[in-house]
Amino acid sequence: MIAVERVAAALRDAGVDAEVRRFDEPVPTAAAAAAMLGCDVGAIANSLVFDADGAPLLVLASGAHRVDTAKVAALVRARRVRRASAEFVLAATGQEVGGVAPTGHPTPLRALVDVDLTAHPLLWAGGGDHHTMVSLTYADLLRLTGGDEAAIA
Repeated sequence: MIAVERVAAALRDAGVDAEVRRFDEPVPTAAAAAAMLGCDVGAIANSLVFDADGAPLLVLASGAHRVDTAKVAALVRARRVRRASAEFVLAATGQEVGGVAPTGHPTPLRALVDVDLTAHPLLWAGGGDHHTMVSLTYADLLRLTGGDEAAIA
């Protein structure tokens, strides 16, 4: 099963009525996705994987700002949190950097969900590859990931 199919199945299994949009052009960044979707960049929920003392950590961050890794390290009580390599991300999620979804991973990942995403009633997140986006709500993100709400900027 390909990554996009795993994401769609995970959304269905969780009862999330998500719109799935596939684009001819890749949408690997929040800015590119927002431009294609016609939404505010802050409504893009970037699914970012970090290496927290060797363990994968999924951070769902608003596309409007950068993640403060020192703040995240303190939140998860890790000595060090750093951006994961492409190989680390693929191994943890089954998805490539630039297309990571908040769900559909081989095993659940510890997650933090950016509280700034609450400003947007409809969010868009990666759908498992560089060409796919899915719509969902903040409540959906929390339910899908089991994540903790956090101020991560």
